Amino acid sequence: MLIRSPSDIQPSEITPKDVYFNRRKFIALAAALALGAGAAGRARAEALSFAKGPFSTDEAPTSREDITNYNNFYEFGVDKADPAANAHTLTLKPWSVKIDGLVARPADYALQDIVKPVALEERIYRLRCVEGWSMVIPWVGFPLADLLKRVEPLGSAKFVAFETLLRPAEMPGQRSLIPVLDWPYVEGLRLDEAMHPLTILAVGLYGETLPNQNGAPLRLVVPWKYGFKSIKSIVRISLVAEQPPTSWNRQNAGEYGFYSNVNPQVDHPRWSQASERRIGGGLFARRRPTLMFNGYGEQVAGLYAGMDLQKFY
Repeated sequence: MLIRSPSDIQPSEITPKDVYFNRRKFIALAAALALGAGAAGRARAEALSFAKGPFSTDEAPTSREDITNYNNFYEFGVDKADPAANAHTLTLKPWSVKIDGLVARPADYALQDIVKPVALEERIYRLRCVEGWSMVIPWVGFPLADLLKRVEPLGSAKFVAFETLLRPAEMPGQRSLIPVLDWPYVEGLRLDEAMHPLTILAVGLYGETLPNQNGAPLRLVVPWKYGFKSIKSIVRISLVAEQPPTSWNRQNAGEYGFYSNVNPQVDHPRWSQASERRIGGGLFARRRPTLMFNGYGEQVAGLYAGMDLQKFY
């Protein structure tokens, strides 16, 4: 191995001190360079200011390249690479979220009015998808409970319903001749699940604003549930008294339950959920056992005390 002395090194070859110590921006820059021309035309990421939040796993995050290039976002196509290729068409400004239903302060809230009052946090969460793959993602966001408290849910509110943007001109999957789902995409949580401190609304990842393909500008993250529960590009949040419909449950209730908690004891009808494959580990990455509630059982198991989790899957 050749060891170079300081006199051999040109000043232009030395990494600036501020870049070296700013690890997250360094990693993000390296990932962006690795994406090369494929990143052209996508929304420009902006750095976010945030604090280290609670509940983060100590597992190493999946690379930014894998997180932003291996996605389920059927509004932009059904292949895992389709969202990264097609989501540059999505217009993010202006953006507002209608909050209505059983709340004291219903309104159409501009995105900046939702985000500006909160302190953003980084939450490094596991993500487990029903197809058997998983990631570890450094989200930037804030507890959903902070927003819900501001709109003051009424005592009759028992569930929270969510709705994704419906804009076929910018979302090619929504104008397919054979639609995968009934659009717009909808999801729901019980109110106590929505108010749980693990449940966040994400506005970024890896210290920067969310890429379009990951659900920009605002998405739900519920880390103990399968990934399809974490609805993307939210435009409506409704507080309701009855359990709301959800897209995949409406599409095939026998395969996708309302709760969709990560449970290795309940198989999908077409494959086992007992193990998973971590994205980024290569073609021959070993499968690992699936953790109950995706490893968050200590925090959330009490929400389901007394419930039959094989019946209410």
